[in-house]
Amino acid sequence: MRRIGRRDIIAAILVALLSGAVFTSPPLHALQGLSLDILTALRGKLLSDRRDPASSPVVVVAIDGETYDTPPFKGSPTLTWTREIGRVLASITDGGAKVIGFDVIFPSSIEQSEIPFGDAPLGARMKGFDRDYLIALRQASDSGKLVLGEILSNDHPDVPYRAQQLAVRNNIRALNVHTDTDDVIRRMPLSFAVDGKPVPAMAVELASRALGAKPEIAPSGAMTLAGYAIPSASPNTLALNFRGLSRDVPTFSFADLRACAEKGDRDFFRRAFDGKIVLLGTVLNFEDRKLTSMRLSGGFDGTPAARCALPAPARAAQAPRSDIAGVFVHAAAVRNLMERDAVTELGFPLRTTLTILFAAIIACAACVLAPAGAVAAYIALTAVYAALAVSLFVHALALPLTEPALAGLAAVAMMIGYRFVIADREERFLRKSFAFYLAPEVIDTMVASGKMPALGGETRNVTMFFSDLSGFSSIAEKMTPGELVALMNEYLSAMTDIIEGQGGYVDKYIGDSIVAMFGAPADDPAHARNAVRAALKCHQRLAELNAGNAAFAGRDLSHRIGLNSGEAVVGNIGSRRRFNYTVMSDTVNVASRLEGANKYYGTAIMASETTMAQTGDAFAWRELDSIRVLGRGEPIRVFEPLAEKGAESAEQKKAAAVYAEGLACWRAREFGKAVEAFERTAEIDPPSALFARRARALTTNPPPPAWTPVNTLEGK
Repeated sequence: MRRIGRRDIIAAILVALLSGAVFTSPPLHALQGLSLDILTALRGKLLSDRRDPASSPVVVVAIDGETYDTPPFKGSPTLTWTREIGRVLASITDGGAKVIGFDVIFPSSIEQSEIPFGDAPLGARMKGFDRDYLIALRQASDSGKLVLGEILSNDHPDVPYRAQQLAVRNNIRALNVHTDTDDVIRRMPLSFAVDGKPVPAMAVELASRALGAKPEIAPSGAMTLAGYAIPSASPNTLALNFRGLSRDVPTFSFADLRACAEKGDRDFFRRAFDGKIVLLGTVLNFEDRKLTSMRLSGGFDGTPAARCALPAPARAAQAPRSDIAGVFVHAAAVRNLMERDAVTELGFPLRTTLTILFAAIIACAACVLAPAGAVAAYIALTAVYAALAVSLFVHALALPLTEPALAGLAAVAMMIGYRFVIADREERFLRKSFAFYLAPEVIDTMVASGKMPALGGETRNVTMFFSDLSGFSSIAEKMTPGELVALMNEYLSAMTDIIEGQGGYVDKYIGDSIVAMFGAPADDPAHARNAVRAALKCHQRLAELNAGNAAFAGRDLSHRIGLNSGEAVVGNIGSRRRFNYTVMSDTVNVASRLEGANKYYGTAIMASETTMAQTGDAFAWRELDSIRVLGRGEPIRVFEPLAEKGAESAEQKKAAAVYAEGLACWRAREFGKAVEAFERTAEIDPPSALFARRARALTTNPPPPAWTPVNTLEGK
C-alpha cells in the first residue's frame, strides 16, 4: 500500500469529477433507464415480491387468442363484435366495477361501411347494428364508470368513431405512453394539454374515479392524487413500478365472460369485478407488445383468473417474455397510483453527486492499492452498492446503478493510467528505460536559445506532431527484411529532414510512426505555424517519393498526421548522465488521437482548433467536424490545412465552400440539405462522402432532441 500525496488527491478528485460528469451527462441519459431495468430484474430474481392476485385493485379483460378462436367471434370481423362487448360491459358494470377503461379503440363502425351490397351500401343495410352497444356505453358513462381510450397525435390521431364519442359524452382519455430513446417504456405521462388545459391520462383518470378524488396539478407541473404526491423525476411522468412482474393482475378471457353473460351468471360478475378497476384490452402474441423495464427480467401477461362458462383451453405454462401486452402497462400505472407505489427516482443533481462520490471512493482506492487490488476493491464496492440499491428498490426508491458502476470503472482505469504515466514514472524510468543522447544540433539550438530545460521537466507551450503510415503492416508482410529497411530509412530520413528544417524536434520513432514536437527544446513563438508547414511539406514529399523513388515503386504509400498545440511537460527524463529529452501531457494524447482520426474521414492531416488558432492567417483551412476522441469527454473542433494562404487550388476552394455549407446544415439538423451539399463533392472528397452517408441515415431516422453534432470516435 503506497502513501497518497497531495498530487494524488487532486488527481483522484479530478478523475471522479470527470467520470461522474460524463456518465450522468445528457448524451448518456439512457443509462438511467438501464438502471431501472437492472433493478427490476435483480428484485424479481433475488427477492419474492409477488402478491396475491385477489388483492389487485386492477383486473384485465383480455381480447385474447381464445376469443378469436371461439364462436361467435371466430371468423368474424372485430367491427361486428360491438354488441357482444356491450353485453359484457353491462354485466361488468352491474357486477359493481368502480370504473372501466378501454385500451381498445374502434375508430369506425360497420354501419359506416360504403362497400356495395345489393342495391345499397353495406352500412345502410346494417343501420342500427351498434344501437345496443351505444346504449351500453351511454349507461356506463352516465354512471361515471366508463372511460374510452384515444391516441393523441398531431399527424395520425386514433379516436373512437363519432357515435361512440357522443354516447360517452366525450368521456375519453389518452392512452399515449412515454417511450425512452431506446424504445423502452419506463414512465407514463400523467396529463396532456388539450385546448391549453391539462387533461389527465387514462391511468390517472381511472385511479381518480376509483378514489373519488380529482388530481391536483401544481404550477410546477407536480401532480397530487388523493393526498399522494406522485414522484416525477422526469416532469409530468410516473416511473412505473412493475412489482410482481405483472403476474399478480387477474386476467379474464373476453370469450368466457361473453358466455357467462349469455348464461346470466350475475354472481360471477359480482365476485370477479365488485370494487375493481377494469381494463379492456388485447392480449395477443404479436400485437400491441411493449418493451418495459421488465425486458431484462421478463414479464407476464397477468395471471389467468377464475372461469365462468367455458372450459379453460389447454395451454403451456406461461413463461416470462421480454415484452408484455400494452394493457398491462396501463394496469401497472393504475395500480401504482392506487397503492402509492410509483418508483421514486433521484433528480439529476443527486444522481450526479452520488455518482461522483462513488467514483471518488474508487479513485482513492486505486491511489492506495496496487492495480489488481484496486480492481478487486472496485468489484467488491460495486457489489455492496448494488445490494443497497436493490434493498431500497424494494421500497420503490431507485438509486442510479449503471452510472456509478461505469464511473467507478472509468475512475479505476484512469487512476491506474495516472499512476503508470505520472505518479510512478520516476521509479519506472530508473528501472526499465534507457535513453539516447540529444543530437548535437538540438543541444546547439538549446544553448543558442539561452533556455535549458531543467532535469525532470518544465511546462512549455508546444505543438505535437504525430504521423503514421497507413496500412503499413500489410505492405511490410510482402517485403524482404532488406527491402523493408531500405524503404523505412528513405522515408524516415526524408520526413525527419523536413521536420528539423522547420525547427521541429523528433522525439522518437515507433516503427513507421514519427513523434515530434515544435516549440521545444528551443523557444519558437511560431511553433504551430512551423508544424503545419512541416505537415504539408511531408505530405507533398511522400507523393514525390511514391512517384520517383525506386524503393517506393508500386507501394503507393500514404500517411496520416495529427497536430495539437497546448501546454506540455518537456525536459530531460532519466539520470544526470543519460537522459531522453521527451514530452508528456494530454496535448500529446490528443495529437495521437487526431492522427488516428484521419482514417475515419479519409484525410491526411488533421489539426486541433488550438493549433489552427495559433497559426494566424498563414494557411487556408476547412473545419472538418467536432469530435470526441477516445479517452476524452469534451468534444474537439478539428480542421484540415489545405495549403499556404493564397496557394490553395480552385478545386480546394470549391470543396471547402461546399463542405462548410453541408456542415452548417448538419449542425442545424437540416439533414436533407446536408445530404444535397455533401453529395456535390462526395466523389472526390472522402469527408464529404462520410458526412453524406451520416446525414442520409439521420434523414431516415432523425436523432432525439438531445442530439448534439459531435462525432464520438470509438477507436484510436
